[in-house]
Amino acid sequence: MMWNREIETLSCAELAAREENALANQFAYLMTHSAFYQEKFRGAQKTITRAELATLPFTEKDELRASQETHPPFGNYLAAPIENVSRVHKTSGTTGRPLYIALTARDIETTHECGARAYVGAGLQRGDRVVHCLNYQMWAGGVTDHLSLERAGATVIPFGVGNTHVLLRTIRDLGIHAISSTPSYLVHLADIVRSELHIEPHELGLRKGFFGGEPGLQNPNVRGAIERTWNLRAMDANYGMADVLSIFGAECERRDGLHFHGQGALLVELIDPATLKPLAIETGARGELVYTNLTRAAQPLIRYRSHDAAEIVSAEPCACGRTGFRFRVLGRSDDMVHVRGVNVFPTAIAEVLASFPELSGEFQVVLDTPPPYNQLPLRVELAPTAAQDNVSHLNALLVRTLQERLNFRAAIELVPHGTLPRTEGKTSRVVKTYP
Repeated sequence: MMWNREIETLSCAELAAREENALANQFAYLMTHSAFYQEKFRGAQKTITRAELATLPFTEKDELRASQETHPPFGNYLAAPIENVSRVHKTSGTTGRPLYIALTARDIETTHECGARAYVGAGLQRGDRVVHCLNYQMWAGGVTDHLSLERAGATVIPFGVGNTHVLLRTIRDLGIHAISSTPSYLVHLADIVRSELHIEPHELGLRKGFFGGEPGLQNPNVRGAIERTWNLRAMDANYGMADVLSIFGAECERRDGLHFHGQGALLVELIDPATLKPLAIETGARGELVYTNLTRAAQPLIRYRSHDAAEIVSAEPCACGRTGFRFRVLGRSDDMVHVRGVNVFPTAIAEVLASFPELSGEFQVVLDTPPPYNQLPLRVELAPTAAQDNVSHLNALLVRTLQERLNFRAAIELVPHGTLPRTEGKTSRVVKTYP
């Protein structure tokens, strides 16, 4: 099933030609309407080729924050008349001051087009009854993803986050069989189902899960635990960045990496984060994803560093028929911690911890001093059935396993089940307690 077969099956040559033309038009628009980029690219010509794009400086989120502070509310990178702004979102602010995201009607149309491609690719079918449990309070994952689900043909129940007791009743009353949320929310919800309804989660009747907003689902242990607990098909369905495009990545039924669904809307580069040199988007390549908007009118960005480390799973056409590249997000460089020269991502720690049935899967990297680190302090939560007389043995086994698989030494504090906070939005794994 495809939402837009024409663009999802374009050859590399056809897509490159479209991108080249769109890039030239977008750059000319920016150099006429964006004070931010007129200053940043002072002296640049009015149009640009893809080859020339790679010679331009990157755009960083801190620049956008500074722009919004000095030119409130949307920054001087707002390139459309303010009366043309139809919707405003806000980033989560997990890595600093949140940004206000302005969208014109055309920007919104592009967002829902790409979102529909992603959801249909992940198995959404017309008439699927989906309860949408992401934050509607300005976060793009709320109303924007809701409307993308509608665009793809779903019947959407706009529940949001909080009041889980009413949510459970709503699922039963309406015969809802699909849910859209973060993966960690299903862990939180499972505890409520057992304690309040006194049934197992799979008895609630959910059969499809469309997940995003945080990493974890590419870990087979995490995905397997969700699917076993709920007896549903768990799909990584809505990867994106509100700054550039709310949804542009989702896996297909083969579940072999995230398909890039932003054709025509985003131009993607892969760079070496250490040298900042471009890398070819080819099977097996690893680097940082960099994005350039091709059609955005309100706040278009050029060479925007995502700080998402990614691996190109395949640059070849997929058996599903889609021709775009597939990728896997390895983790946020913002969350990466250096331990004695080793780069450690929380997503990699989660994958190791998920293989232990004695653990709940919840953990925190607790940094109470600035770097450097000789060992990494971890607060790890036990499963409710974990034997307390086995804690010391389990602690030693975890330290040894993390050393063997990820090549760093951990200082582990095992805490009882329910100790660590649950979240209905994005789960933060790195906690810094120092100034």
